[in-house]
Amino acid sequence: MLSLLRLITLGLVALSLSACGTYRPLYGKGPDGLSVAGSLAGLSVEEQHSRAGQLLRNELLDGAGTGQARYALKLVVSERTMDVASLSSSSATRKRYNLSAHYELTDTRAGKMVTSGESFSNVEFDTLNIPVSDLTAADNARSRAAKELGQDIKLRLAAFLSTQKG
Repeated sequence: MLSLLRLITLGLVALSLSACGTYRPLYGKGPDGLSVAGSLAGLSVEEQHSRAGQLLRNELLDGAGTGQARYALKLVVSERTMDVASLSSSSATRKRYNLSAHYELTDTRAGKMVTSGESFSNVEFDTLNIPVSDLTAADNARSRAAKELGQDIKLRLAAFLSTQKG
């Protein structure tokens, strides 16, 4: 009786695992032999005119190939800084740096936009009314936000590209 129960359980487990045949790792090769990493390597990102946009562009191009670009990425980057908290007894102020981007991915072969989206990053930092320290803290926050935003956009693009055929 116990072996019959084990046999039924084993059969149900095998049956339920067979439904997992459509699983594919995000950065693995698909049935067509193409990989998401290969598609991301063929990405060109338009030039940016702000420092935050340049940092974001550099993050997106990190690890990209130098061959023919299959996809072109257009970015509209905006940034702002706002006060979060300040102590009346101190000159310290907590600030939040917000970096946001609207992106459009275009297939250069077809000449049409294939996906678009928006993403953002919020990073906090402290100012102490010491000019050099405050500038360094703000610059560090900008760099951290660009790195975080770039990784998020790369992940979104990878998720989209994993669903595309050749």
